[in-house]
Amino acid sequence: MRDIIMEKHETDEQGNPAGGTTSGRGFTIQWQNGPLRVNGTRREPSGAFVEDVIAAALGRLQAYQATKFHCRENALAITKLEETLHWLDHRTQNRERRGVEGTYNV
Repeated sequence: MRDIIMEKHETDEQGNPAGGTTSGRGFTIQWQNGPLRVNGTRREPSGAFVEDVIAAALGRLQAYQATKFHCRENALAITKLEETLHWLDHRTQNRERRGVEGTYNV
């Protein structure tokens, strides 16, 4: 049985992602609020990105695999998380090529 996850995802006046929080047993995530590039200037991140959280879960499963708790299911989950990070990186590279990474431009 999974614990309850509490989520509050915020948007700005234009409907763009604007931070928020997600929490559950033993964790709280403060999500990035707004774009990283404003008026051509890159600013410091204000919160976590989806990729950060996936990478943390991936690291935990990899740690399990180095113990007596290694199993096929963990290996499959690791593969899927690695694939997820690959596609999110692919999206980022595509946005960088188009010059819209770090902005709300689509």
